[in-house]
Amino acid sequence: MKKHWLVYIVARLGVFAAVLTVFMLLGFGWLYSTLIAAALSLAFSLIFLSNQREALSSDIYNRVKRNKDVGINDTDSDLENDLLDKK
Repeated sequence: MKKHWLVYIVARLGVFAAVLTVFMLLGFGWLYSTLIAAALSLAFSLIFLSNQREALSSDIYNRVKRNKDVGINDTDSDLENDLLDKK
């Protein structure tokens, strides 16, 4: 998997932390600062990180599709299915 998720997460957290720090230094309360920082980081990601977000979404979709097509070797699920089938 490519590092799209890392770029996207670091950028979102960086914007959130920067905005939160600025509003806290301006004297806003922690709750208002957090809400404003969350809203502004969301807006920033929607506007400026669309390529990274779409690449991340594509990676997740491909991984889920591959797991669905190939199957996942999950012994716990197999055991649960066997127990349910015996009832």
